Amino acid sequence: MSSFTRSRRIGRASEEGVKKRAFVILFLSIFINLVGFGIIIPLLPFYGQNLGASPWTVGWLFACYSIAQLIANPWMGMLSDRFGRRPILIACLAGTALSFVMLALAKSLLVLFAARIVDGLSGGNIPTTRAYISDITEEHERAQAMGYLGVAFGLGFIFGPALGGVLVQFDLAAPAWAAACLAAGAMVLAWYWLPETETPDLETHANSWKALGLLPKRRPLMVLLLLDLLLWSCMSLYQTTLPLFGERRFSWGGSEIGYLLALLGLVGAIVQGLSAGWAVNRFGLKNTLLLGIVLTAAGLGAAGMTSSAPPFIAMLVLAIIGSSFIMPSLSTLLSCAARPGEQGRIQGLAGSVESLARTIGPIWGNGVLGAFGGGRAYLSAATVLLLCWALCHWGLPDKQEEGPGSPESLSSLAV
Repeated sequence: MSSFTRSRRIGRASEEGVKKRAFVILFLSIFINLVGFGIIIPLLPFYGQNLGASPWTVGWLFACYSIAQLIANPWMGMLSDRFGRRPILIACLAGTALSFVMLALAKSLLVLFAARIVDGLSGGNIPTTRAYISDITEEHERAQAMGYLGVAFGLGFIFGPALGGVLVQFDLAAPAWAAACLAAGAMVLAWYWLPETETPDLETHANSWKALGLLPKRRPLMVLLLLDLLLWSCMSLYQTTLPLFGERRFSWGGSEIGYLLALLGLVGAIVQGLSAGWAVNRFGLKNTLLLGIVLTAAGLGAAGMTSSAPPFIAMLVLAIIGSSFIMPSLSTLLSCAARPGEQGRIQGLAGSVESLARTIGPIWGNGVLGAFGGGRAYLSAATVLLLCWALCHWGLPDKQEEGPGSPESLSSLAV
């Protein structure tokens, strides 16, 4: 064996090792961050109610976080292209830790809203992580990588709500302190062990909002972003209305909601880890997305019509299975719609769209819940999901189904 061949193999092995280490740290960082987020979600409505918040105000507590993300994410995408993914991820995790400290110390609704806004302004870690994964993966392996990222989400929602359900029995502020410690731990992991990706010389002075000018000329990207908005609105609706819906229909408290979210997180982690990549390779990205939309619509629609806890939980499991197909396939389609040199901007724009969706979903869901009941909220989400199916079916090109997962079959999305 020549020294050139040997050094080339060593270089490839070293590169693969760096990629694996980076992916492990990203996985752990997202997992720890989502544990903190999962701790808070089932408890925030009760936290707000203790400080005098109405259901409508609770909806705004969730929404203000997403409004702040809507403002910050485009700049995060631009900054991650200009200065690298690593420093942005570290800064976002530091802001998240600070927000949970503020939440734990909150004695008024004003401070509670301020804590959520700080968390939102520093919440660009998800789009930046997606951009990082797009940097270190090829298109044909990206769906599986996004699926593993979804596993981190799912596991975070297993341990987060369960941990919150246990800690809340000691003190309402205890889960917030735990979330602050976990976010700080994720920041330390990223600081010491996350390598920087090598990014090309990009248009670093253009923020993600300028990418809106691309949409009229790039119909698949426009359709994907509209789907992103509608799908995330529906998913955030069910997540943020579940605590009050469960309390009103089944007399559930924070612990019961936490355990249910942990169960749903487990299902999501299993499906995304074991089935999402297989489904994409077997059926293609578009068909996997269509399947996920149908299952989610059926689950939420049926959940809205049942008055018994066991079938309600079963239908939410069906909805989670569907959303577990939606998330990795949609994220992969969005990443493949980005041309070289605009991955950060497109991911930042997608993150802003999702933040807008997480603004719409809680206000929509809790507003309908307060006026008509939680069943109507879930049925309205199922109706919108059916519209998403039609938009996906007729609005996205079928070319990507030729050889699912191959770079050639996905390139049409970036046209």
